[in-house]
Amino acid sequence: MKFVLLIHQGDAPTPYTAEKWERLSEDEQKAVYTAYQAINETPGVTPAGVQLQAPETATTVRVEDGKTLTTDGPFVAVKEALGGWLTFEAADLDAAIDLAARIPAARMGGAVEVRPVVEY
Repeated sequence: MKFVLLIHQGDAPTPYTAEKWERLSEDEQKAVYTAYQAINETPGVTPAGVQLQAPETATTVRVEDGKTLTTDGPFVAVKEALGGWLTFEAADLDAAIDLAARIPAARMGGAVEVRPVVEY
């Protein structure tokens, strides 16, 4: 089965949030990078995890009455904004959950949504 793992950064520190990121020791910062590298090298992960720019850089697009409307930023609260994603081919949901639990954001104030992919 194929799964998409949607990484919600939440309150997890990232290099984009300098104040929070700098609270981590150098060893903790390296551990985050190492964990993401290991996840990207996990068999079945393709393409490698994709990190998104900060939510403030987003543009939300809607079409109403045939007109394209744009709004700066994400539609959701920043805490809920998507920080990145990856796809993972695994034997079952349990394997995808195990991988999701290894993603640093899941244990540092964020969450990872695991969703099966519809295959035609």
